[in-house]
Amino acid sequence: MTETRTRTSARETDVCERDVSEQAHTTERCPECDGRLADDGRGETVCTDCGLVVETESVDRGPEWRAFDAAEKDEKSRVGAPTTKMMHDKGLSTNIGWQNKDAYGRQLSSRQRQKMQRLRTWDERFRTRDSRERNLKQALGEIDRMASALGLPEDIRETASVIYRRALGEDLLPGRSIEGVATAAVYAAARQGGVPRSLDEVAGVSRVDDMEFKRTYRYIVRELGLEVEPADPESYVPRFASDLELSDEGEMTARELLRDAKEAGIHSGKSPVGLAAAAVYAASLLTNERVTQSEVSEVADVSEVTIRNRYKELLEVADAGGARP
Repeated sequence: MTETRTRTSARETDVCERDVSEQAHTTERCPECDGRLADDGRGETVCTDCGLVVETESVDRGPEWRAFDAAEKDEKSRVGAPTTKMMHDKGLSTNIGWQNKDAYGRQLSSRQRQKMQRLRTWDERFRTRDSRERNLKQALGEIDRMASALGLPEDIRETASVIYRRALGEDLLPGRSIEGVATAAVYAAARQGGVPRSLDEVAGVSRVDDMEFKRTYRYIVRELGLEVEPADPESYVPRFASDLELSDEGEMTARELLRDAKEAGIHSGKSPVGLAAAAVYAASLLTNERVTQSEVSEVADVSEVTIRNRYKELLEVADAGGARP
């Protein structure tokens, strides 16, 4: 009886191995010419005979780094999520979930819930053991809040977090509020990243007054030696045009008006936000799109008087230069 069962198991094993071998043979042959398939090193499987691309964008399940010995492999290997400057502990600490459930999804008893709540409390205390970490946690939360309100991408938030960490490391915070330095870091990061926001826009989502924000920004830029170029009016045009649902032709016309203004030198000493808003309004007139001054004023957060004064200057420069919208 035992011998019969063993013989049957061996026969089933042979059948399975034959099926796997046939499948491997099928996948290793070209469906067109039955040639041999090979990986070309660029994530594509091609036929070595006829050149047919059989598979593209194959997944590389190995690490993105290379190691040439065991010591280097142990040094580079890692697990978990990547570190980030946007968290005070760089994302290296653990979090105790707020759900009062066990691994099987069952509700915890009242005694276990009390125990978990105590663990959460102590975990929070250990994560912010000193004043520096508490300061950093509050500031980075403020940076994330303001960046979300301003619609800034993640790389700008990361840059703002690095700027704040530098200010904290160089002891620039005494005598200044956490919110003020965080606001200055967000404004500087947006300017450096090419997605600027106006002073009024940043001040509108900040919890400090305008004077403190501007004073702190100048101080941080000077002490840290940040390279912040003057804001380019053209960088505001895509956002304004998108909010106003302006056509591509209108956006291109606004850009051309601003370029003519730069060549004529009339942009010097004027607010880049006001110039961008005026260019968008002037472009809407030239392309016969229905956009009012009040709508542009609301989107750009500048007065209608500024738009009226600037757009006339832009049109005069365009007429003098013979520019076509």
